[in-house]
Amino acid sequence: MVPFALAGMAAFAVAGVILLVADAPDDWLWTCLAGLLSGIPGLITMLRHDANRRRRRALSHPEFTVTD
Repeated sequence: MVPFALAGMAAFAVAGVILLVADAPDDWLWTCLAGLLSGIPGLITMLRHDANRRRRRALSHPEFTVTD
């Protein structure tokens, strides 16, 4: 799920840059900024979930190794 969160955040960032270059209304730029910033908590949540899942899998399956 992390790639989806990163792709969504990147889409908002690219859209914001395009709107900035195109001299779009300020409300549209604020919408892109809000979309980009609202993706950060979701990304952090997904990263923590993946780390916990790797830890649980390593504890329940000794042959599974955790590498950083």
